[in-house]
Amino acid sequence: MDSPDFPAALPLPPIDRRAWPMGGRLDYWHAPDGWAIRRYRLGSGTRGRMLVLGGRGDMIEKYLEVIHHWATRGWAVTSFDWRGQGGSGRLTDDPLCGHIGDFADYIADLHGLAADWRAEGHGPTAIVGHSMGGHMLVRALAEGMMPPDAAVAVAPMLGLHTAPMPRWLAVAMARAMIALGHGEKRAWTQKENSERLRRIRQKRLTHDPDRYADEIWWRDHSREIALGPPSWNWVLQALESTGGLAHGDAVARIATPLLILATRIDQLVSTPVIRQVAARIAGARLHVYGPEAAHEILRELDPVRLDALARIDAFLDETALDESGR
Repeated sequence: MDSPDFPAALPLPPIDRRAWPMGGRLDYWHAPDGWAIRRYRLGSGTRGRMLVLGGRGDMIEKYLEVIHHWATRGWAVTSFDWRGQGGSGRLTDDPLCGHIGDFADYIADLHGLAADWRAEGHGPTAIVGHSMGGHMLVRALAEGMMPPDAAVAVAPMLGLHTAPMPRWLAVAMARAMIALGHGEKRAWTQKENSERLRRIRQKRLTHDPDRYADEIWWRDHSREIALGPPSWNWVLQALESTGGLAHGDAVARIATPLLILATRIDQLVSTPVIRQVAARIAGARLHVYGPEAAHEILRELDPVRLDALARIDAFLDETALDESGR
């Protein structure tokens, strides 16, 4: 169900979004198969421990602002780059192609990293996932991952926005391209130096040109973390995984307190599917923004961003308190 109106949030102290916050630790966590996953940790943990899951093509640097926010609220925040993107290496010879063989590899990495994350301390636990990270969070919970005390999915990839192409045709096209041997090739072209295409991409992601410019700054200053379009295999995996969640029975078994934030004008993920899935999760709370919010809700202009943070913080205060009342 949609959540009620929320009081206006107060402004937060600004931080330098193009610098790593003081006191953080950047290192690598190694998956059971030896793959190096770039990881970042910040915060004391007096409030509890939080795991932040980015979206497809994201890197830790994009979310330093919200990581810093939650760290200042007492959370020990851990975030990481998914296998094959950001600073976690590549799975093809094309450094700008976002490829994965099987979404199950993402889930396995999440299970392993979350298990080590849990072992680092005690107290309340929360997981926040954006877009693809939100999909992995919901899928992992549906598949029986040990749940946190509370979970938040922001613009979760529970369905892909394929319009004007119908979903069945998108699936058929991806399968055809893979059959032709293009599974590890980029599913579309992306001109890195086209200002016009950058403006189009910005409007799909956020109304805030400054925060979008921060992403470009990080990409331009650390080319090893830059990523372009996904591979055809990633596209098919995304279509099949989201379809499995949307039409299967597993999501109905999720009992973790879950807040979902979405936006009606999302051009990357399907808001109607988000509504359908949320309705099947007992106790899930859903808030859908209007045209004021694009896909990256946590990197939007302050009226939306601060409202989203206030909703998340209030939800976590309510649902992720331990017995000591922290």
